[in-house]
Amino acid sequence: MDPLDQVIQLFTRLPGVGRKSATRMAYFLLKEEASYSRGFGQSIMELKEKIHSCSECGNYTEEDPCRICSDTSRDGTLMCVVEQPQDVLTIESTGEYRGFFHILGGVLSPIDGIGPDQLGLGRLIDRVLNLGVSEVIIATNPTMEGDSTALYIQHLLKEKEVRVTRIASGLPVGGDLEYADKLSIARSLRSRQSLDQ
Repeated sequence: MDPLDQVIQLFTRLPGVGRKSATRMAYFLLKEEASYSRGFGQSIMELKEKIHSCSECGNYTEEDPCRICSDTSRDGTLMCVVEQPQDVLTIESTGEYRGFFHILGGVLSPIDGIGPDQLGLGRLIDRVLNLGVSEVIIATNPTMEGDSTALYIQHLLKEKEVRVTRIASGLPVGGDLEYADKLSIARSLRSRQSLDQ
């Protein structure tokens, strides 16, 4: 396999990148200055060398604990549980949440051999109790596995005097009802809110 084919193969391993996109990216790199390719490769190496998981929440960080866990101005009574580190960026970008996070690193999936121990759910419970969290917001994806994980966490916290909530799901802002799928409409109806709030 020549270097061009090898790079194309490596790009196809990236999520959401097919052979055509991988080929375009490889040819883009060939057209660029050598300094760009060197810098690109160096940045990837530094990413693997310098970035690691926060020992507190599991987020990707250079420092340990991460900047969110170290931020004393955050609301220590709130803990948002998400599936992956990139979910933290999504929630943080809204500017609506100022509590702490806990990254599971996946969802319960017995078929794939992922159980409570693989997700470190015991560590989540310990953090909730040690930090004095009064509300756990579960922000797993609205999939069967995400819902099962949310229910399991709710079960674990049932006796702990901690309020457990789940982010609402349903129709997107600006979406048309006629184009929504039945599951999204059903979730929207179940998650409806009073207009008096």
